[in-house]
Amino acid sequence: MPARMSESFILQTYPFRESDLVVSFFTRDQGKLRGVARRARRPKSSFGSGLERLSYATVSYYQKENRELVSLNSCDLVQSQFALASNYEAGVALDYLAEVTEQLLPPSETNERHFRLLIAVLDSLHAAGNVWTAVTYFALWAVRLAGLLPELRVSADSRAIIEEMLVTPIQQLTVRAWTKETGADLRRALNRLIEEQVERNLRTTAILEAL
Repeated sequence: MPARMSESFILQTYPFRESDLVVSFFTRDQGKLRGVARRARRPKSSFGSGLERLSYATVSYYQKENRELVSLNSCDLVQSQFALASNYEAGVALDYLAEVTEQLLPPSETNERHFRLLIAVLDSLHAAGNVWTAVTYFALWAVRLAGLLPELRVSADSRAIIEEMLVTPIQQLTVRAWTKETGADLRRALNRLIEEQVERNLRTTAILEAL
């Protein structure tokens, strides 16, 4: 069976056996998958830094019928998030993006618009965009793309933020003096919707609110 190659975002990794990793990754053409990266925990692993959280990479893997886990062959890094992770606030935002994507998306279901959402939000953060703008924009669109967005009871300021974000790319938003308090009620409402959908509490929301 020939290997498949997919543009992907690495979501999470878990130790497996002595030197392997189980990898959850979100592909552009096959949706969210899980696979085993053999010997990825060894010092001279061929995977290198390609399996870091939210790395944008081209992943090569074998997918056999009736197997839940694919077998990862290689991971060629397209964009590292290392520069963002060195900033604590941006690093927490990365954790949030990865957790929401991991929990909200069903397995093996293509979602091109969510993939492009991740690209846009990460590009904004790399361009020194505000962390709270990025997190709010991502949460709003993640909920909308999942078909979960009702009429929200939020403040007038947050209502204006919603109306603009739903029609404006993140890097073209009106410049605001964003702080943690900006859109806070909106983020709480969106996170409640996500948690109700996935039937579990998000680990990263408390860390965000503690910033």
